[in-house]
Amino acid sequence: MKQKKGFGKALTENIGFWFIVPWLVGFLCFKVYPFASSLYYSFTNYDLFTGISKHGLMNYQTIFTDEDIIRAFQVTFKYAIFDVPLKLAFALFIAYILNFKLKGVNFFRTAYYIPSILGGSIAIAILWRAVFNTDGLINTVLTAFGMEKINWMASANGALTVIVLLRVWQFGSAMVIFLAALKGVSEDLYEAASIDGAGKWTQFFKITVPLITPVIFYNLITQLCQAFQEFNGPFLVTKGGPNGATTLISILIYNNAFLRHKMGMASAQAWVLFVIVCVLTTVAFVSQKKWVYYSDEDGR
Repeated sequence: MKQKKGFGKALTENIGFWFIVPWLVGFLCFKVYPFASSLYYSFTNYDLFTGISKHGLMNYQTIFTDEDIIRAFQVTFKYAIFDVPLKLAFALFIAYILNFKLKGVNFFRTAYYIPSILGGSIAIAILWRAVFNTDGLINTVLTAFGMEKINWMASANGALTVIVLLRVWQFGSAMVIFLAALKGVSEDLYEAASIDGAGKWTQFFKITVPLITPVIFYNLITQLCQAFQEFNGPFLVTKGGPNGATTLISILIYNNAFLRHKMGMASAQAWVLFVIVCVLTTVAFVSQKKWVYYSDEDGR
């Protein structure tokens, strides 16, 4: 009887642990195990059907010497450089406008957020390709104003512009976060600045931006990670073309893993991408000390 009571007491005291057991099992099986397995496979020539026949650094040697892979990383960097600043700037601009007490502002907040919900779907990507097609909506508008049609998908810059605009168009999530931050800026600061003769733009750059830099930093990190993982846009809209101009590293990982069945190479490319994102994130965290303003010293 004493043993049973002791067991029951131990079970009661650790009841919280049993509640998180399902999460722990899922985390270990679907997060930790695949993570560790991909690191192991990155040092092998693992084929999905024939298995492993060789171990070594051959995958990483190929990544840093193969021109197509190097170009894919370069395109990914180029895509992120254009995508992240444009999306953040556009999201902040729209959030700043919607922060004013305008008639029907709730409707516009909802309307601007909808693309973020739909933007990741396959249907939207196909629709976006139709819009920028030779006979699509954009060229129809251009010809209506007497301008020549643009073959967006035929040129490297045009195709990259199309997929960047698709991502920028999905600015709703960042906008909502910016809007919440703008609501937290005290009106007293704007009133004091107005009394001193500061205009709207001066107030924006001298008051608004410094006070919401923690939120800008958060959106920067999240959007940076998303940009380096982008797949749907270049895969469905431009199909990585023309001539690999929009072939991001995520497409190469997909091709190696599921078309060529080279899981070892795909794992190595994924790990190189992971390290790059970690390095960029670390640089961002180190640099925040120079440009991110926190209201208390402990925030730094």
